[in-house]
Amino acid sequence: MTGVNTTSRAKRKEPMTDAQLLMTISICIFAFMYAAAMIFLGGGFLKFQQIFDLLNDNAALIIISCSLTIVMIGGGINISVGGVIGLTVMSCALFLNNNGIQNGFLSILLTILLALGIGLAFGVLEGFLVSFLGIQPFIVTLAGMFLSRGLTTMLSVNPVKVTHEAFLALVKSKIKIPWLGYVAQNGNPIPAKLEIGAVVALCVVILVYLMLHFMRFGRNIYALGGNRQSALMLGINVRSTCFWSYVLSGLLSGLAGYVFLMHKPAGNASVAMRSEMDAIAASIIGGTLLTGGVGNVIGTLFGVMILATIQKIIALSPLNASWWQEMASGAMLGFFIILQSVVLSNRGKHKSKDKE
Repeated sequence: MTGVNTTSRAKRKEPMTDAQLLMTISICIFAFMYAAAMIFLGGGFLKFQQIFDLLNDNAALIIISCSLTIVMIGGGINISVGGVIGLTVMSCALFLNNNGIQNGFLSILLTILLALGIGLAFGVLEGFLVSFLGIQPFIVTLAGMFLSRGLTTMLSVNPVKVTHEAFLALVKSKIKIPWLGYVAQNGNPIPAKLEIGAVVALCVVILVYLMLHFMRFGRNIYALGGNRQSALMLGINVRSTCFWSYVLSGLLSGLAGYVFLMHKPAGNASVAMRSEMDAIAASIIGGTLLTGGVGNVIGTLFGVMILATIQKIIALSPLNASWWQEMASGAMLGFFIILQSVVLSNRGKHKSKDKE
């Protein structure tokens, strides 16, 4: 009988992992929400450009949500990402306006390096404090958030609008896809337009997905978040893995700041305020567990899209006040937290029965 049971189990299709199941639920809910918006609201939701607009407007949020997903899978947290975006935007805006370099390409290249350098500095510092000194990540990144916001205000208390011509030309450039566009009322064809920042965000999603699932470092992050002691017993360098996850998170935060500036070429002290909370919410809605070990960056992408779709639906409805958007986002986050708990507890019961 034992041999028969073993053979039958081997023939059965392997069930989805927890991360895959939660990601699938997120994708299905996004599809349902968007389809409902198309049916009941129509308008822009009937055009493919609406999806592109969601990507264009939330490209920076997608990138920092990916950075949060990496850290959260490893069992950590990083609430300084919004502050790093603000500091990066202000620093790059001031540099573009005041560097005095005539070569536009060189100015843009140096600005990109500045953005990545700011993110790298915060990633290295926070990663060292968390990994090698053993300080709680919430405390470390909270200090990083205050530091970055303070430095942003120190650079300029007034809004700074970018006047660099080459950068503004880069901001205006878009990828046009005619066959996904629509025909205006006057009969003119309008192509679908995707900003360069949105393309960068999608490339980040793909690269992070490949890193997490096909590289040893990515598997080490999952092992670290699943069980730190087990990861040590498997020979994984826990401190190094944790350190580099924060470094990568910092780099992505700096990149997100540059993408944010490409979408809105101006800086002020309140740029990306509370965006770290939106990124955490998007990661959780996408199926990432705060306890670590479970998460999928594709789900995170759809988590961002769910939040963006909620905001768009409410903006087009009679209940268009800002607090309704916050309440709806909070309700959706609470729903997914409860859903995760129920789904994973049920799967745990089924697994225990299978072992018996």
